[in-house]
Amino acid sequence: MTQALAFPVPNPLGNIDQYVQAVNRYPLLTEEQEHDLALRLKNDNDLDAARQLVLSHLRLVVSIARNYLGYGLPHADLIQEGNIGLMKAVKRFDPDRGVRLVSFAIHWIKAEIHEYIVRNWRLVKIATTKAQRKLFFNLRSLRGEGSSLSPEDVQGIAGKLGVKPEEVVEMETRFAGGEVAIDRGSDEDDERMAPIDWLADDSAEPVEVLATAQAERLADEGLKGALASLDERSRNIVARRWLVEDNPATLHELAAEYGVSAERIRQIEAKAMQKMRLALSA
Repeated sequence: MTQALAFPVPNPLGNIDQYVQAVNRYPLLTEEQEHDLALRLKNDNDLDAARQLVLSHLRLVVSIARNYLGYGLPHADLIQEGNIGLMKAVKRFDPDRGVRLVSFAIHWIKAEIHEYIVRNWRLVKIATTKAQRKLFFNLRSLRGEGSSLSPEDVQGIAGKLGVKPEEVVEMETRFAGGEVAIDRGSDEDDERMAPIDWLADDSAEPVEVLATAQAERLADEGLKGALASLDERSRNIVARRWLVEDNPATLHELAAEYGVSAERIRQIEAKAMQKMRLALSA
């Protein structure tokens, strides 16, 4: 049996750049080393072998996650979701199939990242079927840079991806639509009209002011009550993930802080959010 390379136990890191530098220092495995480690995991449930297989492929997750930065989600969270996919791949990897782990893991890493993006990206409302998700993740590459789709292009993409032409048009509109500033910038001409100048301001009406203040008070009290129903750890996880404006904590950071896996942190978070929803609806 070939002696596997030594992998140090990873330490908690301060930021994403340090993390990327750290994972790039983990050595790559030869095919023989990878096969031996996978056999140890499969036959003996050797967790140290699983750890070495995961650590040697963390750079792959970083590389794949970088391709999804255009969706506006935190790079650290994309990497963390990809790492979960990598762990699933390692668990299911069969060394007797004659393929390298890297080829097998790519599918699981991308699948986990795709699920995370679809759950969190606010514009994805039509991506509910497998075909529509395929459209969402492939349209940018199929349409080309800076080009608009002709009717023939729409028909061709719809046929290739198995969706309706109108779904292609709708998703293309979502991608192509630009944002328009509602207000004038500080350096703009004062005489130039901006969209905000065309909108009526109803917020100064006394009835609206009172209704808004009451709604904010009830929402604040409801949120406090829902948070109070959680245990201290769950409350801290929810607050650090969702109730801070700057630098919300990632699954990876909280996992390191509590000494558990990122998957466990996500389970605690999901259970806490469900409990809060029930408390708010009561």
